[in-house]
Amino acid sequence: MDGPYLKRIVDEEINECLEFSGAVLIEGAKWCGKTRTAKEKAASTLFMQKPGKTSAYVKSAYTDPSILLKGDVPRLIDEWQIAPVIWDAVRFEVDERNGIPGQFILTGSAVPQDDKTRHSGTGRIARVLMRPMSLFESLESNGSVSLGSLFDSSVEIESTSDLSLEELTFALARGGWPASIGLDRKIALKTAREYVKSVTNVDISLVDGIKRNPVKVHELLRSLSRNISTTANATTIWKDMLGDDDTISDKTVASYIDALRRIFVVEDLPAWNPSTRSKTAVRSSLKRHFVDPSIAAAVLRTSPEKLLLDDFNTLELLFESLCVRDLRVYAQSIDGKVFHYRDRYDLEVDAIVQLYDGRWGAVEIKLGSSEIEKAVKNLKKLRDMIDTNRMPAPSFLMVLTADEYAYDQDGVYIVPIGCLRN
Repeated sequence: MDGPYLKRIVDEEINECLEFSGAVLIEGAKWCGKTRTAKEKAASTLFMQKPGKTSAYVKSAYTDPSILLKGDVPRLIDEWQIAPVIWDAVRFEVDERNGIPGQFILTGSAVPQDDKTRHSGTGRIARVLMRPMSLFESLESNGSVSLGSLFDSSVEIESTSDLSLEELTFALARGGWPASIGLDRKIALKTAREYVKSVTNVDISLVDGIKRNPVKVHELLRSLSRNISTTANATTIWKDMLGDDDTISDKTVASYIDALRRIFVVEDLPAWNPSTRSKTAVRSSLKRHFVDPSIAAAVLRTSPEKLLLDDFNTLELLFESLCVRDLRVYAQSIDGKVFHYRDRYDLEVDAIVQLYDGRWGAVEIKLGSSEIEKAVKNLKKLRDMIDTNRMPAPSFLMVLTADEYAYDQDGVYIVPIGCLRN
């Protein structure tokens, strides 16, 4: 039986989509909470992975999919991609029902192989991306600083985080998996490890039916983990995997990474390309991230205690990835996206949050207070480079930290991640 439902930030987006679209697709990594959230909104449910029923449901889908679509609305079809024909069946049924909103909810933890050739569903099926829980959703951030409010006007920042460094380190190693929230510490940490096992041994091959070597998959995950929060390119990842083994090609590695993207395990951070006063060459490399930092912690077989005592460099990189995850969750709810910035002079800013209307804010992510001064200088340097005749000045500059206090330092907000919300 399901326990109490922890509200998700994406709930509002899903509700809005159900108001204007005939169907809504909720997609994202396995175990991130899609099914539970969808069940909260559905009037009837079809579980495509129900034990003993999957083969019958798939047969029905390819014989007469309309049978599976009968039921009170919104009708939830969980893990629809098991029978990809359902997509066009839902699209057709929405048309048959005269486009009445809120007829179906689909959930999917993988992008099917033929997704590029399938009808987009535009006008009938709205897409919503769901990620693992942010610290605010898991009730660990007190939410005293709103990301959205920083775009609206100059606000006064003065609050205190309730999270210690030890608690933050545990949270990033545990991850934002709803099933792990509130569990005993030792058991909670096993969730991400089991997730990695599932990805390695099952999920990456199920996405397109291509059998992949679990040993090679794990080596790839380990290389990506070692390079998390960096701009390591595909060649670097491939060479890092090789070692003394020359049996895997760079094309094979690229196909593995693509499969990981399609099951929402890998979510790299794209580069931001602003209008600057000078002809600064902006680098376009992606920054390596998983959908949740706990994946890297599990692959590296590290623990909160080891990170704190013996591997502070890795902790800094994982903390950055944690902050990127939360920024993505918060930004999505205010119609924004997250990027990173780096130019040929190696000026780097960890995160740029840009809204649909063009407003933007720059964020540096620093685990310790000793790096705050440098981060403030970086942010101001980027601000001064922007050509405000061609694009707006930043709405805010922020240093996101693991510290205790939130405050304003000469026009730059210093904000603990334990205070942030959407």
